[in-house]
Amino acid sequence: MTDVLIVGAGPTGLVLACDLARRGTAVRIVDRSPAPPRTSRAKGPNARSLEILDDLGVAEKVLAAGSAPLPMVKYRDRLPVAETDPWADSAPSPDAPYDRGRLIAQWRLEEILRDRLAGYGVRVELGREVTGLAEGPGGRHVDVTFAEGRTERARYVVGCDGAHSSVRKLLGIGFEGTTAEDQVMVCGDVDLADGALDRTRWHQWFDEDGAVMLCPIPGTRTGWWFQAGPERDGRGRPLAPTADGFRRLLARHTALAGRALTRAELLSTYRVNVRMADRFRAGRVFLAGDAAHVHAVAGGLGMNTGIQDAFNLGWKLGLVLAGHAGAKLLDTYEEERLPVAARTLDLTSERLRATLEAIRRPGGGLDAAITPDTTGLGVGYRWSSLARGHADTVRQIGDGLPDAPQAGDRAPDAPCVNALTGARTRLHRVFAGPHTTVLGFGPGSAAVLREVAASYGDAGVRTCRVYAAHEDRATSSPGTAVVDDEGHAAAAYGTGASDDRGTGTLVVVRPDHHLGLSAPADDARSGHACLRRLHGSERFSGIGGRRP
Repeated sequence: MTDVLIVGAGPTGLVLACDLARRGTAVRIVDRSPAPPRTSRAKGPNARSLEILDDLGVAEKVLAAGSAPLPMVKYRDRLPVAETDPWADSAPSPDAPYDRGRLIAQWRLEEILRDRLAGYGVRVELGREVTGLAEGPGGRHVDVTFAEGRTERARYVVGCDGAHSSVRKLLGIGFEGTTAEDQVMVCGDVDLADGALDRTRWHQWFDEDGAVMLCPIPGTRTGWWFQAGPERDGRGRPLAPTADGFRRLLARHTALAGRALTRAELLSTYRVNVRMADRFRAGRVFLAGDAAHVHAVAGGLGMNTGIQDAFNLGWKLGLVLAGHAGAKLLDTYEEERLPVAARTLDLTSERLRATLEAIRRPGGGLDAAITPDTTGLGVGYRWSSLARGHADTVRQIGDGLPDAPQAGDRAPDAPCVNALTGARTRLHRVFAGPHTTVLGFGPGSAAVLREVAASYGDAGVRTCRVYAAHEDRATSSPGTAVVDDEGHAAAAYGTGASDDRGTGTLVVVRPDHHLGLSAPADDARSGHACLRRLHGSERFSGIGGRRP
């Protein structure tokens, strides 16, 4: 029997499959398309998604295949009127080495993820359409029926099959929201004559009667993303996109001749849909990505929210299937991600409103959609039951340090040194992989780290002692050890300056890089309560290897 069957092989499904496969989970991924789609679609991962891709071991390939976000040239009446670099004032920091996203064609990102998945011996099963879902006897599995009439079993099913999700429809889950019929855009991948436009810029023509936007597709010599307001018929209704229509729009709004557009394919019409599933789970079936929520394109959060859904769900399914956590952990997927989706719908709708307002004025452009919120780095789960009971403790730890992260927040990164080898590394590299990480700051944390390693070391928990530069490292600690040689880790986690007499601090970092706890190291009770919350109590009652 398959542990997890993923329906839909876009970025959301592929990230989830990679995360589960590296845990040794028996995972399969199917897609009804007969071949991998070649569409460019989403323009690339944001800063938070890059951290996730880094954890999965593919960030370097994504960075190499893509390009940095480009400055934007804005035109009016065919003439350039402004140039803006939305990231001009942004720079990597010790706690966030990715300060911006990456431009990359979606097909190329999917190709990289498929290659990573194949390294675990898992390949996308193409041409397989799910037509039926039924809970098995006793509710211990799902019977999945395919279009060819075959029925197969899986312990869990995850629908990552897009806005028109068959999984969601089969479950009868509502998808309430609105479609703005008057907010329409035509899109496609096009080739322009070599040298027609500067490929180091994202070109945007906004006129009172329409718009054209052209962004170069990384990894191509003449390929561009084409977006425009549609042509309309005599009654004002939008016309379907065509190559000739794209040429007419190009000639109408830009200084380029229509014949400069030499190829147009993957043409589509985009309407602003703002919708969300009323629940993200029905028994053993989950929804993620566009199957669970769709929203305005402003801010580029569609694919990214799906990737982050997958990273939240993957570790929870992995721990439960390995017998290292109770099935109740799976309830926290909807608890945590549904509010994030609702907030994303609000954020993107507001960014769309701001963008539509900006482009009415000469010099306004798509940079109006970009804010710190669109990086994804600020998304957290302070309301989650997994963070419950830790707020007061964290405030004590962060006294005088108002930016100290709280339970539920994204765990900051920090440069440091491997205490054994002397090689430079980062905390996110310590976190990387399918495990919970317990950080110990200060000598007072050594005892609790030993206790954690003894109790949880075979349940997907790793310990890491974080030494201050001045600390004596003669006494070994279990697990990994790093030296906070520049003090960035202590600053990021609000532990303050460490000394030989200090109590020390214990920080629990979930597998998805969010804090489970930050507490004084002598508060062992809170540490164990947090780990039980993440890893469940069943294992410690002798039920260890049972598959739920």
